[in-house]
Amino acid sequence: MSWKKVKLGEFLKNREIRYKPKDKAIEGLKRIEKIDFSGTIYLSDKPSNTDMILVKKGDLVISGINVEKGAMSVYQETEDVTATIHYSSYSYDEKKIDIEFLKMFLKSQEFIEALKEQVPGGIKTEIKPKHLLPLEVYIPTTLSEQRNVVNSFNNKKHTNIKISSELDRQLDLIKRLRQSFLREAMQGKLTEDWRKQNPNTEPASVLLQKIKKEKEKLIKEGKIKKQKPLPAIKDDETPFQVPNTWAWARLGEACYYTEYGTSQKAEMSEEHVPVLRMNNILDGKIDFNNLKYVSSTIKDLPRLFLKNGDLIFNRTNSFELVGKTAIYFGNEEKFTFASYLIRIRLSNYVSPLFLNYYFNSILCRTTQIEPDTIQQNGQANFNGTKLNNIICPIPSFSEQKQIAEGIDTIMKHCDDLELSIKQSKEQNVKLLQVVLKEALEKYY
Repeated sequence: MSWKKVKLGEFLKNREIRYKPKDKAIEGLKRIEKIDFSGTIYLSDKPSNTDMILVKKGDLVISGINVEKGAMSVYQETEDVTATIHYSSYSYDEKKIDIEFLKMFLKSQEFIEALKEQVPGGIKTEIKPKHLLPLEVYIPTTLSEQRNVVNSFNNKKHTNIKISSELDRQLDLIKRLRQSFLREAMQGKLTEDWRKQNPNTEPASVLLQKIKKEKEKLIKEGKIKKQKPLPAIKDDETPFQVPNTWAWARLGEACYYTEYGTSQKAEMSEEHVPVLRMNNILDGKIDFNNLKYVSSTIKDLPRLFLKNGDLIFNRTNSFELVGKTAIYFGNEEKFTFASYLIRIRLSNYVSPLFLNYYFNSILCRTTQIEPDTIQQNGQANFNGTKLNNIICPIPSFSEQKQIAEGIDTIMKHCDDLELSIKQSKEQNVKLLQVVLKEALEKYY
């Protein structure tokens, strides 16, 4: 196979004309909103305030920001569309370049190396036509040789895709396994033997009476406010069966109080108090990355400082994410939380670990959260009143701790399995680059 050195501009021609957003020449045309890393184009009717380019059928469209990750595609629809100037669109000479070879090459390490060598800033630069077209690369001399390279790569890529699909299937199984264990735990099935070995454990009905007396004392002392009475739980409201030593309670009966977070605007200055926001709740845990901050002098502090063991509930988000919950474990009077979150201050007789697992279970989500979630203007909301009315299964405090410890152990095993599979996925992605390099190694 023979290779030749060419400039990409020898077979690519950029559509140079730019249009103002309200130009009549592009009026009514859809806009490319994004191109994902698999090369799928997503169109939108939403206008943009940015200058636009035109894209015609058969054009190679490239994202200037993520081209090396695969954000490129050949537009195949009949009607013209537009794209912002963060994209570039090219017609190509079919007699000189096989487009599938070019798309393959643009995802290769060899292309990235060429950018690093020939473009100031390399891949960190937004790749525009002025960077791409003068780029010198080596390609097979004939179209048939280019197609042979593509066929060789695709044969090996097929195996890679099968491996990736299998790893995705395994990750999905682990996700289902987690929920299966949570379902068994919340129905008392994981602690069936424990209850037999501890027959004299205080029933949950006694625990609820203790919580009630404890709250009455705190109200009398002025430490918490008196709540509005919660409706009694009817038999047909209980979503599943629990052991006869357990009890059902509304969240408002099992906690001291719930309250919304601060509505003060947060900023990036790390000198102030960090604010946990909805993006900081991830898989039932708090992610302390990407924090914002508020001044320590705002009127909401010190009242809205989080305390060790507080639950935070995401009341506003997308429908899929509203209701996600996590526990704050950390120093007191250090973190606060944003208004899209609700703090749940639990009674000392309720384990935050147990209740956090319940709130993150499919059982709670499908029976308590989703049916009462309101969707408006693209967002979903679940307010504090509804939160206090959520029905929770309550075992004895000692059984709550036993369940939480058992789930912790199980989840640790699931975490280890998940990590192993994700590492395999990373290796599989790297393997694809090796396969791509082998396909091009005749010259590079």
